[in-house]
Amino acid sequence: MNSFLAASGRCGARLVLGLVLGAWALGAHAIAQEAGSAQALRALHQKLAGQLARSPLNRPLHLESAETQDGLQGDVYAVVDHPLEHVRAALANASQWCDMLILHINNRRCRVARGPDGDVLTLSVVRRYDMPVEQAFELPFVHRTASATRDYLAVDLSAESGPLGTSRYRVMLEATPLGARQTFLHFGYAYEHNMMARYATMAYLATFGSHKVGFTVVGKTPDGRPEYIRGLRGLVERNAMRYFFTLDAYLAGLDAPAPKRAEKRLNYWFQSIERYPAQLHEIDLATYLAHKREDRQRDSGAPR
Repeated sequence: MNSFLAASGRCGARLVLGLVLGAWALGAHAIAQEAGSAQALRALHQKLAGQLARSPLNRPLHLESAETQDGLQGDVYAVVDHPLEHVRAALANASQWCDMLILHINNRRCRVARGPDGDVLTLSVVRRYDMPVEQAFELPFVHRTASATRDYLAVDLSAESGPLGTSRYRVMLEATPLGARQTFLHFGYAYEHNMMARYATMAYLATFGSHKVGFTVVGKTPDGRPEYIRGLRGLVERNAMRYFFTLDAYLAGLDAPAPKRAEKRLNYWFQSIERYPAQLHEIDLATYLAHKREDRQRDSGAPR
């Protein structure tokens, strides 16, 4: 996240970009209208059935993004091959969310402590994956399970303040079963920024980040290839997908024996990212695994 005015600019905006971790549907008007119950989520699945079946992402997955008056929001809707009871058990507490979110390349540490409003999940995020955890910015999220019924799960994380003019981070998960073996997920992400943070990010995207694209196709290039969205919406789409893949990889690890789950999840996350190199490629597998193993070794035995 890169450029306030020059020297402090590039570093500042990179930090904002690295921390675009947000708050899915809670900050989103469109989401708020349709979320909140199993019935509403099933209706949303029916509404998106065509997009899921014909997804250009080569799996039943639909991505939406929006630039709001005060910030950005993204939403990923997907069908996964896991029953709801497995999803619920895998994400029952804040420590499990920590284990999940640490798969992201820029998240170097995650710890849980009790707070007055519930468990607080503190995520240590670096501007670049190769920066030491001592230079990370700590973002504390309040973890709340809003609903955990037989046919509906809703969990949200919220952080009221962030770095460099960002605020009101929200991460939200909704899930409802589709038969006995599949689950429909809605994973939401949003945050707000002030004018200076917005301009810093836009300056970065217009210069050092000008080659970066999102997933929404907005046209065709002269040679007939898809032309993808750029700018702020491209940014939020990339972050939304990276965080959705932490969830997807965490669930994929359920099929492995407990001692092998961590490695399976790391490899699964990286393989998912590499399916979309134009948007998400950053480093090679060996480097990613080395950093994540270092993080795990450093924090082994540390309180979650």
